[in-house]
Order: sequence, then C-alpha cells, then structure tokens
Amino acid sequence: MPIGAAAKKAGISRQSLQYYLMVGLLEPTEIKPTGRRMFDEKAVERIKLIKKLNDSGYPLRAIRELFLEGRSNLKGSRK
Repeated sequence: MPIGAAAKKAGISRQSLQYYLMVGLLEPTEIKPTGRRMFDEKAVERIKLIKKLNDSGYPLRAIRELFLEGRSNLKGSRK
C-alpha cells in the first residue's frame, strides 16, 4: 500500500510516517520504479509499535537505537 494508506491504517499522519522514514525508524517494503514507496502489513505493525512506544514516553531516537540494537543482536545470533 502507498504511504498515505499505510499512515492512515497505522493511525498516524502522512508527515509522521515520512519523518519516521527520514530518521531511519522504518524503510519501505518496496520502492516502485516510479519512486513510489510501498508498505506491507508488517511495516504497518512496526509503525503502530513506533507510535505506541513514542506515546508512552520513549523518544524517537531511543526507539531507533532499540531497533538497531535488535538488528545487531539478530546478526550475532546467526553465527
């Protein structure tokens, strides 16, 4: 789904979703040849998680660090 539909489904504004993309909290599921960014259900769930964490007091920078830490832990566990 396109960015507007993903934002609406996740309960945030399009501008908030664009900000999440800009600061590295999220990546599009697919980028069409036209440059249009597309998102799947898994991405929408991640957006909802970001919103829930942010609403409960976590700054976006801390959320990003949590996600990055989780990624590096996953890589380490594959050895």
